[in-house]
Parts: sequence; C-alpha cells; structure tokens
Amino acid sequence: MEPAVLSHAPRRLAPTPLALADLVGLTRRIADEVRAGHHPVVVDPERRWYQRLQGDDFVDVWLISWATEQAAELHDHGGSIGALTVVSGSLVEHRWGGDQMRARTLRAKRSVGFGLGHVHDVGNPAPAPAVSVHAYSPPLSAMSYYDVDGGRLRRTRSELVEAGEGVG
Repeated sequence: MEPAVLSHAPRRLAPTPLALADLVGLTRRIADEVRAGHHPVVVDPERRWYQRLQGDDFVDVWLISWATEQAAELHDHGGSIGALTVVSGSLVEHRWGGDQMRARTLRAKRSVGFGLGHVHDVGNPAPAPAVSVHAYSPPLSAMSYYDVDGGRLRRTRSELVEAGEGVG
C-alpha cells in the first residue's frame, strides 16, 4: 500500500504533519480501492466488523462495515484528527454542535474530515449494510466517551487505545 501523501498545508492543531485534506484524500483513494474489490469486506450482523488497512507513525486507516442498526458510541478521537469516506450504503453521523446534537446523513462517496475535539457517533439505521473507510492522524492513542445530559456534553470515561487495536 502506498504511504499517505503529505500536503504542503501547514500543520494544524494536532501533532501530525498531515492535514484534514490529506486524510480526506487518503480515505477517498482507499474507498475507490474497496469499490474496485482490492480489499475484502465482511458484514457481521452481530457486531461491527473492522480491518486495519494501514498503520504507521503518522496515520491509521480502517475499513469498517455496518449492518443495520449498528452504531458507534458517542466519542472523540483524543489527540487525533480524522476523516471518513462512505464506500457504500449510508451512515448517519450525530455530532455535538457546542449546544446540541446535530445529525447529517453521509451517503456513498461522501467524505468528511474532523478536527480535534470533534465528538460524534456514527451508525447505520438503514436496512442495507454500509461500508466506510476511516483515517486518524496521529494514530489513535486515546478516546473519550460521552453522554448528553440536560443539554450539556458529559464525559463518561476515557480509554487508551493500543497500537493497531480496533476502532471503537
């Protein structure tokens, strides 16, 4: 697999030489590879399936499948920035907007980047499975999980992420 291409953009708010645009471009390129059949995908009706496709000192890339009603818990990405591209199907992202949760539907070929402090959950409420590619830079080392209580975001726990450990 080719290494991530660095942009000439200045380093932004995270300890990484990659910018959000780099991560979005990387997830788009790998999503095209998945569509072309270069990376096998498994859909597990019991739990989200994921496979680490790339990992080095600067970036981790994950392929994730989402059966109907599978979702991630409301979380952040610690000191990492990230991006995702939907390969097929659609996902709904619920993200903290500073005063309330906001929702957006991400359909096939849609990409989004997220900076430090982005708190969201992602899930597949649709009847058809969805597949997505995610990239984090630097690789995930910690994640915090949240609840929304009385219109306020409340951290419930934080967890360390071991190198190459699955994305929660």
